[in-house]
Amino acid sequence: MSRWIAKTCDLETCLLLRRVVFIEEQNVPEAEELDEYDTTAIHLLGFEGDTPAGTARIVRHEAVGKIGRVCVLKPYRGRGLGADLIKAALAELRETPQITTARLGAQTHALGFYEALGFTAFGPEYMDAGIPHLDMERAL
Repeated sequence: MSRWIAKTCDLETCLLLRRVVFIEEQNVPEAEELDEYDTTAIHLLGFEGDTPAGTARIVRHEAVGKIGRVCVLKPYRGRGLGADLIKAALAELRETPQITTARLGAQTHALGFYEALGFTAFGPEYMDAGIPHLDMERAL
């Protein structure tokens, strides 16, 4: 089965994937999962064959590109789609000359995943939607 990632305007599908993972699976309140950045962010969709299986979004602010709302549906985890979404987001950020840093808020259980992709944690641990997180960043 082929895997591919595409920049998309299909916000409905991205939000559906996020609903399944964050709201239904991780019990994140809907009011915290959806925000004002959804309408202006760059959205990526990851496919396994013809099936949308994961998503991520990018919010640009001055020299920083924030990667967030990264999720992969349970049946497709452990196959590299999450890493491919992050790599695609980094490639997208590199296309914007003024962006020099990629940043994200990582659930603490996923620190090793992001470290393997070149991110370094900084600052104190904090709770986001009841889940422990650490901020991470890497130079582009």
